[in-house]
Amino acid sequence: MGRGNGAVRFAKGHGTENDFVVLPDPDGALHLPATRVAALCDRRRGLGADGVLRVVRWAALGDDDSAPPPEPGVVWFMDYRNADGSVAEMCGNGVRVFARYLAHAGWLPDGPDAQLQLGTRGGVRTVRFAGGDGDAGEVSVDMGPARVGDSSTATVDGRAFPGVAVDVGNPHLACVTEVELEGLDLAVPPGHDPALFPHGVNVEFVSPLRVIADGTDGVGEVAMRVHERGVGETRSCGTGTVAAVVAVLRHAGIETGTVPVRAPGGRLRVTVDAGTTTLHGPAVLVGHGELERSWWDAQA
Repeated sequence: MGRGNGAVRFAKGHGTENDFVVLPDPDGALHLPATRVAALCDRRRGLGADGVLRVVRWAALGDDDSAPPPEPGVVWFMDYRNADGSVAEMCGNGVRVFARYLAHAGWLPDGPDAQLQLGTRGGVRTVRFAGGDGDAGEVSVDMGPARVGDSSTATVDGRAFPGVAVDVGNPHLACVTEVELEGLDLAVPPGHDPALFPHGVNVEFVSPLRVIADGTDGVGEVAMRVHERGVGETRSCGTGTVAAVVAVLRHAGIETGTVPVRAPGGRLRVTVDAGTTTLHGPAVLVGHGELERSWWDAQA
């Protein structure tokens, strides 16, 4: 944390333009009240981001009631906060950026060729670097099994969109629709059933799956937009992409497969297997710097 002047180090990164402030804090020394996180993520008075990733050793979290106890052999924990300062369980794009930062910092426990296990509030996630390259190339994350729940609806401008609840370590409502996605007004949170989602929900709108009728198992690309709870509409959402693919496969009567997804911020791929889901995509570190200690202290 900082240097002689007490400044706080940070990095800025994104996964398909879902962007994050990364705070290296291996020993758990930083205090992150919601006001400070919100100020960091503010695009006018702070650095600007969809969320904050605190890079902390799991054993150094201390008495954090929102985090599960450390698991043997898992060194690092992704302490993820939404842009409004609220604590979140999981972030698929964030996990890839987090892993990229560990590679940059030389903090990978076993090197980029090995599987990297990371702790999150949504459970342990396994990360792989394509070709063992921690500095560039695609990053894949085993997101665990997606649990499909009840059917429900999201409401935009008074119009109800049927969807299905999907749990990917955090709650989602994925709505498959033929409506042109560009015309949806996601400036305000879509309406949802508070009884089904008492703590809020991430809402995805995704185009139907087009299966290629050429005798192969190939599928066409789908498009997605997402409104994240505690953030607003984002350019991409990793867990939302997984939820969207689970929903479109289910809508098409297919149980497994790999589907490319086009979000406003770029393209991702999701593989749904019998026992788990895997998110594949880029992770970019944009830059590194220091926050003025006086600014940091003023946000508490």
